[in-house]
Amino acid sequence: MKKINVGLVGYKFMGKAHSHAYKDMSMFFDTEYVPEMKVLCGRDETGVREAAEKFGWKEYETSWEKMIARDDIDLVDIAAPSNYHKEIAIAAAKAKKDIFCEKPLALTLVDAREMLRVAEENGVRHMIGFNYRFVPAICLARKLIREGTLGTLYHFRGCYLQDWIVDPNFPLVWRLNKKVAGSGSHGDLGAHIIDLARDLMGEFDEVIGISKTFIKERPVVGKMTGLSGIAEKDAAKVKVDVDDATLFLARFKNGAMGNFEATRFATGHKNDLHFEINGSKGSIRFEFERMNELQYYNENDRDDIQGFRVIQASAPVHQYMSAWWPTGHVIGYDSTFVHEMYEYMEAIHKGTNPKPDFHDGVKCSQILTAVDKSIEDRRWYKVDEV
Repeated sequence: MKKINVGLVGYKFMGKAHSHAYKDMSMFFDTEYVPEMKVLCGRDETGVREAAEKFGWKEYETSWEKMIARDDIDLVDIAAPSNYHKEIAIAAAKAKKDIFCEKPLALTLVDAREMLRVAEENGVRHMIGFNYRFVPAICLARKLIREGTLGTLYHFRGCYLQDWIVDPNFPLVWRLNKKVAGSGSHGDLGAHIIDLARDLMGEFDEVIGISKTFIKERPVVGKMTGLSGIAEKDAAKVKVDVDDATLFLARFKNGAMGNFEATRFATGHKNDLHFEINGSKGSIRFEFERMNELQYYNENDRDDIQGFRVIQASAPVHQYMSAWWPTGHVIGYDSTFVHEMYEYMEAIHKGTNPKPDFHDGVKCSQILTAVDKSIEDRRWYKVDEV
């Protein structure tokens, strides 16, 4: 086995998920290349030191510039807030380091395109963190579509529903700050269902959308804890400048239609990503909160047994599952990150670029931007216009 020395920027929610993946990947998957947890990087020295010790990193650093400059770092993983993605990725590419970057790729389409250009000019590998592509049940959905099992595709309807900011006194954490996050539910949640739709259905043609910010002001945050936060005592309220919910319609280039909803105001929904695809020969449904299952309808079934069937995608025949537990012993959210890192190590072994990559990140950013423009101009917008 050959070691790939990883430097990870960020140690909170996504940093913890990535650390888990690097730590456990070689326990389950046999690869020629294995990740070595070399350096964990964060601005708060106390916080990053404690995280490095807890997660199993060999060293820690408070300067990502110093980390990238090290000769013993092969792969730079960017799990920092979105406003840092471009600067870190470009510096890593110029230093000839391979890159993994969480989504969204950048705050703007212009910046995303620059990240792709610099990465390709410097000949480094690049991957974006759309972890839901690596759910075995979604891999099965992709297989059924590619094999033509669903026939001609007609509809994609997808939602990503959460409710963690319904309380008007929930503080203005960084994900609710446009300068840091780029957008609200649209770029955070919507990006995932857009990427899945592209992967499963094909390219988007045009879009039209609406958005809403339900709570216009929120208290200043005092302390961040993962996705949550604590407001300062008697904290002043500041303006919210991102969307709480965005909905849009889409036409795909293959003639199919789509409708999309991303909201953080769906009371009772904690992390409810779900979609349904309808074709001439059948349909599929997926719900992330039941992530080991895919529902499948076959139009050719006998009348007396027609209906959606539940396929438990946990047997060794399903993508990635032969590396895990016996059939019926299901996997979870954290496993999707293990699969991502496995694919990266396999790409290094094969001398290829992993997927999804910065091209996919740019495409997603292009669709997000087209939706924003359609909302602003109140008209259908061709994705290729932006």
